[in-house]
Amino acid sequence: MSIYALESVFRPASVAVVGASPRPRSLGRLVLQQLREGGFAGRIGLVNPRHAQIDGVDAVTTLEALPFAPELVVIAAPPADVADVARAAADRGAKAAIVLTRDMGEGPGSYNAALADVARTRGLRIVGPNCLGVIAPHARLFASFAAHAPAPGELALISQSGAVAAGMIEWGRSRGIGFSAVASLGDALDVDFADLLDYFATDRHTRAILLYVERVHDARKFLSAARAAARAKPVVVVKPGRHARSADAPQTHTAALASPDAVYDAAFRRAGLLRVHALDELFAAAATLSRLRMPPGNRLAVMTNGIGVGMLALDRLVDLGGERAALSDATLETLDAVLPRGWSRRNAVDMLGDADGPRYAATLAALLQDRDNDAILVMNVPTVLSSPPEVARAIVETLRAHPREAARKPVFGVLVGEHPEARRILADAGVHAFTSEAGAVRGFMYLVRHQQAQRALMETPPSLPDDFNVDAAGARAVVEAAIADGQRWLDPPAIARLFAAYDIPLAEAVPVPDAAAAAEAAAALLERGGAVAVKIWSRDIPHKSDIDGVRLNLASVDAVREAADDLLRCARAARPQARIDGVTVHPMIVRPKARELIAGIADDPTFGPVVVFGRGGTAVEIIDDKALALPPLDLRLAHELIGRTRVARILKAYRDVPAADERAVALLLVKLAQMAADIPELQEVDVNPLLADRDGVIAVDARVAVGPVQRLHPGRGHPRFAVFPYPKEWERTIALGNGTDVFVRPVRPEDEAMFLRFFEQVSTDDLRLRFFSAVRHFSHEFIARLTQLDYARSIALAAIDPASGEMLGAVRLLADANYDTGEYGIMVRSDLKGAGLGWRLMRIMIEYARWQGLRMVEGQVLRENTTMLAMCRQLGFSITADPDDATVAIVRLPIASEPPPPV
Repeated sequence: MSIYALESVFRPASVAVVGASPRPRSLGRLVLQQLREGGFAGRIGLVNPRHAQIDGVDAVTTLEALPFAPELVVIAAPPADVADVARAAADRGAKAAIVLTRDMGEGPGSYNAALADVARTRGLRIVGPNCLGVIAPHARLFASFAAHAPAPGELALISQSGAVAAGMIEWGRSRGIGFSAVASLGDALDVDFADLLDYFATDRHTRAILLYVERVHDARKFLSAARAAARAKPVVVVKPGRHARSADAPQTHTAALASPDAVYDAAFRRAGLLRVHALDELFAAAATLSRLRMPPGNRLAVMTNGIGVGMLALDRLVDLGGERAALSDATLETLDAVLPRGWSRRNAVDMLGDADGPRYAATLAALLQDRDNDAILVMNVPTVLSSPPEVARAIVETLRAHPREAARKPVFGVLVGEHPEARRILADAGVHAFTSEAGAVRGFMYLVRHQQAQRALMETPPSLPDDFNVDAAGARAVVEAAIADGQRWLDPPAIARLFAAYDIPLAEAVPVPDAAAAAEAAAALLERGGAVAVKIWSRDIPHKSDIDGVRLNLASVDAVREAADDLLRCARAARPQARIDGVTVHPMIVRPKARELIAGIADDPTFGPVVVFGRGGTAVEIIDDKALALPPLDLRLAHELIGRTRVARILKAYRDVPAADERAVALLLVKLAQMAADIPELQEVDVNPLLADRDGVIAVDARVAVGPVQRLHPGRGHPRFAVFPYPKEWERTIALGNGTDVFVRPVRPEDEAMFLRFFEQVSTDDLRLRFFSAVRHFSHEFIARLTQLDYARSIALAAIDPASGEMLGAVRLLADANYDTGEYGIMVRSDLKGAGLGWRLMRIMIEYARWQGLRMVEGQVLRENTTMLAMCRQLGFSITADPDDATVAIVRLPIASEPPPPV
């Protein structure tokens, strides 16, 4: 239901409390006190069947007896009564309820199940149960039993833990930090993270959103809302349990690397969230992101009157992944002229211990004009020769004298010690001053990481390469046959056919039942030259090396026969219960300068399939050099995934070792992600080792687990992907009235250039009719918003000339947060009006809205756009005046379950 009725949670006109009693520790009584003492301006009602008055407030026996219909109800009743109270509240006209009651149980027949039924059937929004409540300082709403009300501020806090929320309120009060809202989710029966992310993304009082996440229940909904919110404002998240293990013992190296926390980390990264690891970091990151402008890069210049603290700052910078800025030749020349002999002549710029205001001003001016840095950290250690207030005034005056340079890069400071006057001077000018070099550098890196996350959300990935070829139907047939046969792990021939369908190079493997057959298979391989390897073949032994189940570099038939016999005997002794199918014989892969990697697909119970990449080999879990990403992937995301590992460094050339083909590695990761997209029955893929060198990649060994699909997400799209994949089923060819064929497909991220060319062929007047203002310049960010789509909540369909590849028109549909109504927009190239393209695109858009289950499609049309209004009438839209703008009409079309009549 998302943001439906959430205004009634955070800005209600009236509140009723049910469950208060005269007991001093009664939650209802505490909330009643907090509501009154917090200054709530609306009406407050009290319901208690046994007490006529509590703390001077008259009570009624039932909600029906209240003299007004409460918009919000706070419920602190016993568990057995909660559902009945909620039902009565909905019948009385309440829009939302905050349920403080705990111990409501789980599953069918529980009190929670009864409450969920009320919420679903009556449309009542529920916060909780088992929550701390809700605080909205700007609305003076203190519907919580937290110890104190926070001051109004610009941070929205959403916490699964009531204790953490209460603690963060106290932490903020002691530091003068206010909140736009605090919401404790508790059991999150109805209102969840995604709902509140959608709400606060557009809340005018909120500049940044803080999340305390223990567990996500609906991964696709969460990621869709998080991506949308992160585009609008900083979202910072902290999650405990970083070292928790999976509930089930992993059967492959890939699964072992995909720990629950590593998967959450990948999900947060994909959504553009900034993750921190402690509650104080949550505030620090939010404060920094909301106060400082974003740097263009990660190069930091440090200026100081004490070289020791400056070097500590740069050390910390490198530790956190930042880069020491270089000083340009021009800057060195300038500083040589204004600083005394003995200054450091490098970053950190040591102005010496007697640096005064003018010296700070001259140095800051030089660094502001230096294009070789992205941000400046100004540090001051007080001495009898260096006055912090004087330094602060010099900083402020220099920034005012260089407004263009100051607008391009953030400048912040470190004042060592307590210097209230200097801090006030800087704060009044909008300069953030930290108390330590570690805090300052950490703050800078928050900005860098947030900027990187924003760029990842907005970047345009490249098209899939021409050599990306798959046989999805053939691959599905392999997996379906294995499942029909009751197999959990594919046998080597099936793996070979599966990998061949995706053109993934795989070392040859000949499965045989016994030692004699192994010798016979080896004879053919040995004739080619080289040696062979023999490995145990058993679906019940996930790691062959655990039982010494591999023999390498066998150069003769007799050696192979002896090795196979020994492997089978040892395997049956080590694992008497295992099903031993035989052995596999492989030619030895000799690539002396290849790097050992691991790649694969793991399956997470919350987020579904996850792509894993890292350093391979038998010690892969001990080395623990890995990175994870949620599919689907493109080449840009695959290269970014590789770059987050340490092994990425040795993929480059070094000494006499040529660089490995990193593009081949990235393409293999894209193919694995596509395999998971095409085959939901795929549960695990483990490629280890994967050898990579300048000639490409080859999988030396692979294991694949399959099974019936266990759906994670209801509705449309891949049943297990947390990120809604490209909806290929909406590709189609249509014929225009003049007989011309046009290809229509969903818009993809790589369509930026196509959109730019399209807008060049649209008249200024048509652009004004579409965007309601004269537009001629289209920035990268603007086009990225049109092409970077979250298919879970929006779609855009482009009509493309098959011959030229040029875009002829496009239609867009954005579903509201409730998946109830979709807002459309359409544009056709100006020289194609009258060809019927707009009509056909509108029909496809309506068909898509029906496929998504929307109830209504609506749009805004300028009244002078008579052509669009006429088409809307023909399609069955109603047309009404916009009450807020006489020049605009609102068009609406109810979406029936059956298709519209043919035209």
